[in-house]
Amino acid sequence: MLEQIDSLRSLLDDEFRAVQSADDLEALRLRHLVKKGTLQGLVDQLRSVPKEDKPTVGKALNELRTWVENRFDQLESSFAHQQKVQRVDVTLPSRRPSSGSIHPITQTVNDIIGIFSSMGFEVAEGGEVEDDAHNFGLLNFPPDHPARDMQDTFFVEAADRGDILLRTHTSSVQVRVMQSTPPPIRCIMPGRVYRNEAVSARSLAEFHQVEGLYIDKHVTMADLKGTIMSFARRFYNESAEFRFRTSYFPFTEPSAEVDMTCFLCSGQGCRVCKHSGWLEICGCGMVHPSVLRACGIDPEVYSGFAFGFGVERVVMMRTGIDDIRLLYENDVRILEQFR
Repeated sequence: MLEQIDSLRSLLDDEFRAVQSADDLEALRLRHLVKKGTLQGLVDQLRSVPKEDKPTVGKALNELRTWVENRFDQLESSFAHQQKVQRVDVTLPSRRPSSGSIHPITQTVNDIIGIFSSMGFEVAEGGEVEDDAHNFGLLNFPPDHPARDMQDTFFVEAADRGDILLRTHTSSVQVRVMQSTPPPIRCIMPGRVYRNEAVSARSLAEFHQVEGLYIDKHVTMADLKGTIMSFARRFYNESAEFRFRTSYFPFTEPSAEVDMTCFLCSGQGCRVCKHSGWLEICGCGMVHPSVLRACGIDPEVYSGFAFGFGVERVVMMRTGIDDIRLLYENDVRILEQFR
């Protein structure tokens, strides 16, 4: 048995000397140091050694095991250090950090503002926390009006008031403009709005709107149609065709929704327009006389129109993005496409 131990030690010494890489060392371990390796095989034979020889043989085996483990640990540490200290190839091109860009929503809002500004519209802004009167009441929404159910609202807890909410549309800014500015009024209202809706590929609880308002003497539906068509041709497609469909909004009468021929397929039908050939671009209408009167404007003297659309929907149509959530995930791979 002692001869076998000496023989294995000599074999291991030769193999340790021949080790040139971490792979060689791993191969040695699998031959000798695993459960079914040569070293464990000698340990298993210890039970058959005569009782009087076991102390001597056991001591020799322990010395062999300790020697093997020390040699193995030394080589393993050496190879690990070599892997850490790797040469740097200075000829390789550097990795440039990802750079940011203007968000596509911001780009779209800026483009919209630029077009309407060239048409004489000013920009008006207001608070995102509103009261019920400016968000609903003064816009011809009675307390029990079913149209309130069209917009699921986030109400804000307040110690002394129960009518505070996050605005559901930027029409509240229209109300404040009409209350504070005598006609003529020509402005647009971009901003965030909030509705208690389930988040999905097509809807969010927080999104952006751009609304417009024009009030003056002798404003007609023809002015509304001309404004919308002029904007859409500059923003989407110069040769687009339009259709106005009757609709309902409490704060306009008559009301309409505007469609234009799909600028991606030229009206032939595609996935974006749901193979109809038409894209809905906004809702609009003539400002309801009750709204003018509630805001201190005489409807017998002045008339006006209003319109509004969701910015995210516009971005999705322009870019081909089919999941609205991608606009808010801050994925550089998405955002860097819109530099």
